[in-house]
Amino acid sequence: MASTSSPAKVKTQNRFVAIKSQTLSDPEKQSLLALAFAVLQERHQPGVALPSPNETCDYLRMLLADRKAEVFGCLFLDNRHRVIETAELFHGTINGASVYPRVVVQQALTLNAAAVMFFHNHPSGVAEPSHADEAMTKRLKEALALVDIRVLDHIVVTVGETVSFAETGLL
Repeated sequence: MASTSSPAKVKTQNRFVAIKSQTLSDPEKQSLLALAFAVLQERHQPGVALPSPNETCDYLRMLLADRKAEVFGCLFLDNRHRVIETAELFHGTINGASVYPRVVVQQALTLNAAAVMFFHNHPSGVAEPSHADEAMTKRLKEALALVDIRVLDHIVVTVGETVSFAETGLL
């Protein structure tokens, strides 16, 4: 007669839940940050669909939070919103970066992207988009629309927060 016992349920434990940042040494904090960034990076590799808006914002915050000058980049995506490439396209100064629509369109066409998400940081720590940010996004969206590439979002990143143009109705 065959046994009908059910397999034992495996309990998943979270080894990190009890860890408090104030109890970690500086090297431990660096290791933890590196691990967190590696996990987020795995979820934004080429061929992987974007996991969630929150995880993408977390990934971009970890990517750009410690930058002392503005960086503008794009997540280039296919039709199913899978990552083709994450690219930092322009580097600027502490309060701005020159962004050229021609370069963005060229890169999107080279990668055969169907959609893009823009991102840039504000080293000042204030994530509120400026009028220049809004005008640049509008120009980029118009340029990409000419070649049937959708703009899904533009995310402004600081150490403490992110602001999504899509979520705030700016896109």
